[in-house]
Amino acid sequence: MSPADANESPIPSLEARLAQLEQMAAQIEPLTHERDEYKKLYLLLLEENERLKRGLLGQKAERLGANDQQLSLKLIELLLGAQQPDAAAPAAPPPEHPVAAHTRKQAVRQPLPEHLPRVVIEILPPEVEAEGRDQFECIGVETREVLERRPASLVVVETRKPKFVRKDRPREGSTLVLKAATPELPIERGLAGPGLLADTIVKRWQDHLPLHRQESIFAREGLELARSTLCGWHELLAELVRPVVDAMWVDALLQPYLCIDATGVMVQALEKCRHGHFFVVVAPELHALFGFSAEHSGAAVDRLLPGYAGYLVADASSVYDHLYRTGKVLEVGCWAHARRYHFKALPSDPDRAKQAITYIGALFQIERTLAGAPAREKRAVRQEKSKPVVDQYFGWCQTESERVLDGSPISKAINYSVNQEDGLRRFLEDGRLPLHNNISELQLRREAVGRKNWLFVGSEDGATVNATFVSLLASCSLHRIEPWAYLRDLLCLLPSWPRKRVLELAPAYFKHTLEQREAQEQLSANVYRQVVLGTRS
Repeated sequence: MSPADANESPIPSLEARLAQLEQMAAQIEPLTHERDEYKKLYLLLLEENERLKRGLLGQKAERLGANDQQLSLKLIELLLGAQQPDAAAPAAPPPEHPVAAHTRKQAVRQPLPEHLPRVVIEILPPEVEAEGRDQFECIGVETREVLERRPASLVVVETRKPKFVRKDRPREGSTLVLKAATPELPIERGLAGPGLLADTIVKRWQDHLPLHRQESIFAREGLELARSTLCGWHELLAELVRPVVDAMWVDALLQPYLCIDATGVMVQALEKCRHGHFFVVVAPELHALFGFSAEHSGAAVDRLLPGYAGYLVADASSVYDHLYRTGKVLEVGCWAHARRYHFKALPSDPDRAKQAITYIGALFQIERTLAGAPAREKRAVRQEKSKPVVDQYFGWCQTESERVLDGSPISKAINYSVNQEDGLRRFLEDGRLPLHNNISELQLRREAVGRKNWLFVGSEDGATVNATFVSLLASCSLHRIEPWAYLRDLLCLLPSWPRKRVLELAPAYFKHTLEQREAQEQLSANVYRQVVLGTRS
């Protein structure tokens, strides 16, 4: 080769080759990472497909395994500054007797409630029964209490109203006939008293017993009571109690923040059931209110929350977006929803998902320490401890969003938080606001559990009746009021209670109302309530 040819095609230097190799490695690295991400998703889909073939379902509880929980607790403590890492710290010694930790504790016999009726039965030895007690001396008594059940008690209350005239009445002219007033009933000229009506309501919407089951239960007790009769009763009673529920809605819309959620329900139709939706609106510490809508839309939300201004704790559903545009309603995000997306990403990307769950777990741990604290104290602690964790979390989201695969579960989890950042940060502004919307989901579970029993509602009117009574029952649960006693007394008071004061009969204010003399006199004068309580035979 001539010197001229050598100059035209020089051999690349070692440094140039190394630079080319580094450039190729830099190009291959993201491709390798993307390949690994797709491989993880592929293996996850294979596993899920195999589980579906076998009919296996994973756990629904959002919990990490035991080892992961210990690791997450350490990370949470570091985030909160509770302790510094100490490499020299010795590991906790194993228990001396591992088996003893799993030993089942012996059950302790609890005393039975004093208010239950008691029947005392004396059992004598055969010798004492044969020879008589006079031949023996009693040196002690051994007692034992056993719970037993009698059939439910139905009773017919026959009211008699004798008619009187004065003995010294004039023989000529009109005669005054004296007769007592007819006792009030929740359903005028109805067959059922307040206690029985309350019982059917509680069984239907608290215990989730459909009407055909109640029909068979009453039949076993010797009473033929058709389900159509029960349904008619509930429709009439819903109209009676509706002013109370309407007043609860008005009171709820005056509160500084509300929690809202929705679930689907099937509505019976001639050819095919159609879809409907139950909404729940919770005014914490006051009311839990339910409403039915044929559609899940912004118009349905407007009908539930007309003119509302304040904070709204909700998920990221688009049906609420138009409320936030006006500025009168401020969105409050739910950290439990954000965490749920990361739990879904655990099988495909456990390292990133656990890191995110650890950040969110730190926020929940801080909130547990603030239970019962006043709003001003909550806001101060959140600014001091929660805000740095929130900043770290969203910084992590921004960094990882560029590395994850589009459309993967972890990408959806990160994008959810990034898109809802303003709402998720909102709880830092006001100590009254909750970290999550779990209270709505907990109340909405009533309809979800009931739906497994009655499958569908008979009509939109039936769904409205459902929502009316579930609002009262859920509010009773919110204030730890026994629902049957509440409904019984409510049905005794409502027929003659002033309409301008019906809010006093809501569960939130009912304990105070019962302390009033007017309510006490009206309840004590109700003959049907007297029979139910056993004060009148």
